[in-house]
Amino acid sequence: MAITLSILYRGVLSSCNYDCSYCPFAKRQSPPEELAKDRADLERFVDWIERRPDIAFSVFFTPWGEALIHNWYAEAIKRLSHLPQIRKVAVQTNLSCRWNWLDDCRPQRVGLWCSYHPAQVSCAEFLAQCCELNRREISYSVGVVGLREHLVEIQQLRAELNPDVYLWINAYKRQPDYYRPEDIRSLEEIDPLFRISLHRHASLGKRCRCGETVISVDGDGCIRRCHFIPEPIGNLYDSNFTEALFERACTNPTCGCHIGYVHLNELGLDDVFGEGILERVPKEPIWTRTAPAGLPEPCSRPAADS
Repeated sequence: MAITLSILYRGVLSSCNYDCSYCPFAKRQSPPEELAKDRADLERFVDWIERRPDIAFSVFFTPWGEALIHNWYAEAIKRLSHLPQIRKVAVQTNLSCRWNWLDDCRPQRVGLWCSYHPAQVSCAEFLAQCCELNRREISYSVGVVGLREHLVEIQQLRAELNPDVYLWINAYKRQPDYYRPEDIRSLEEIDPLFRISLHRHASLGKRCRCGETVISVDGDGCIRRCHFIPEPIGNLYDSNFTEALFERACTNPTCGCHIGYVHLNELGLDDVFGEGILERVPKEPIWTRTAPAGLPEPCSRPAADS
């Protein structure tokens, strides 16, 4: 395989079963025609991947909303996980679905980027879902928006979560000077990489893997360098689409989202995350803990021979 390519796929799905106050897609229900198009587009995409054994793919589903409450995403992940040209298939999810379908996947090729929303689900319920992933030996990370009012819940989650699971915190950047110095210190104790999320990174003219080895693709196959530069550079379903893949300097003044700046060369985050870069799992554990007295032990991974 001469080409290695990561695809961030985002179809027309724009609905969610949660109603987070900061999200424009909170509790939005997609109309039937939107769901039908999303399903058809996704099936076309998976069919196309199957016909391209010449490319080593990593696929990351980044929907506007929750994908795994729709069975066609589970089916897509199952199919992709068994293809020899797939290195990793990952998806962003709030963990509100059932997990039986994972039993039909190749687990070493599946990754989950799991978002915890304290206002929507209890810590105990969320941890129970994480235990299901542990039992199936699925690679996953857990993250949360770093709202100050949720600090206690975030600390509780870190205390009870498996110690080898990375808990990342997305900084809340909509309000200037939102964090006090003591807030930053508390959050860095949980996520050593939190300070990277605190700022928008200067990116204009900087080298980035987006557009070369990482691309954003929508349901119609339109290719963009990333989710944050709207200009199309080609279409995935054109026979000559690979001609659009080459190194480019970023044209945006700044980049403020992890799924964008993680690919900026100067940050070196590919060395931190390695093969877990899509689901935000570092190559090596970057956090260890001693459980505070009185808290239950975390759900543990099964032994290697179980």
